[in-house]
Amino acid sequence: MQTERLPAAFAKSHPALIAFVTAGDPTPAATASILDALVAGGADVVELGMPFTDPMADGPAIQAANLRSLAAGTTTADILSIAKSFRERHPDTPLVLMGYANPMLRRGADWFAAAAKDASIDGVIYVDLPPEEDDSLGPALRRAGIATIRLATPTTDAARLPAVLDGASGFLYYVSVAGITGLQQAAQHSIDAAVARLKAATDLPVAVGFGIRTPEQVAAIARVADGVVIGSAIVELVGLHGTDAPAPVRAYIETLASAIRVARRGDLVKEFGA
Repeated sequence: MQTERLPAAFAKSHPALIAFVTAGDPTPAATASILDALVAGGADVVELGMPFTDPMADGPAIQAANLRSLAAGTTTADILSIAKSFRERHPDTPLVLMGYANPMLRRGADWFAAAAKDASIDGVIYVDLPPEEDDSLGPALRRAGIATIRLATPTTDAARLPAVLDGASGFLYYVSVAGITGLQQAAQHSIDAAVARLKAATDLPVAVGFGIRTPEQVAAIARVADGVVIGSAIVELVGLHGTDAPAPVRAYIETLASAIRVARRGDLVKEFGA
C-alpha cells in the first residue's frame, strides 16, 4: 500500500496539492486536528516536517515552527506516533516526512527506515543529504518500500540532474527559488521553463514549492506542474492561531484546492472545447 498511495495521488484528474506542516506545532497533541484539516480542505499529499534545531533551508515562519515544536517537547517518537495515528484516520492519503538528516540517522538508517515503514510513511525528503551521500539513508528507505524524494533547484543544470534523479522516487520536488522557504517568489516564466526541462528528463511527477501562497499562484503552477507544494503560508496560520488553527487552515486549503481544479478545467476547455 505504501508504494501505491503516492502514484495514486498524482494520477487524479488534477495536479496534486501538497501541504506541509511542522509536527508538534503548536504541540504534539494539536497536530492531529491540523493534519485532519489539511485532508478535509482538499490536500492530496501531506508533508510532515520533522523539527530540528538548525533548519538551514527554512525561512522565518518554519524556523519559528521548529522552535515552537521543540519547546513543546516534540520527539521523534511523537512524530512517528502522529504519523501512525494519521494513517489510521486517513488510509489513502500519502504522508511524507520532510526534514534533516541528523534526527533521521541518530539511531541508524535501518532503525529509521523500519520505524517509518511501521508508521506507514510513504516517502521521505532529506533536505541536507546530497545524492553523493544517499548511501547513508536512501538504500535503507528503498528496502523498506519508502520513496526517496529528491530536490531540484534553479541551479540544477543538465550535468547535475542525472545525479539528482538517480535513486529518486515518488516525485521530484522542484525548489523554485535559490534560497530559503517562504520569503521569495519565482517568476512564472522561470517555473514554466524549469518544469518543462525536468519533465523532459524524468517520468517522475514534478511538484513545485517554495514561495507559493496565493490561489492565483497555485493555479498558474498547476497548469504546468504535476503538483504544487504549500508550506510557509500554512505554518504561519498555525503560528497565528495555535490550537485554534484547524478551521482557518481548512478554509485556506479549500481555496487552493479549488484553484487547482479550476485551473485544470480551464485547460481542458481550451483543449477540447467543453
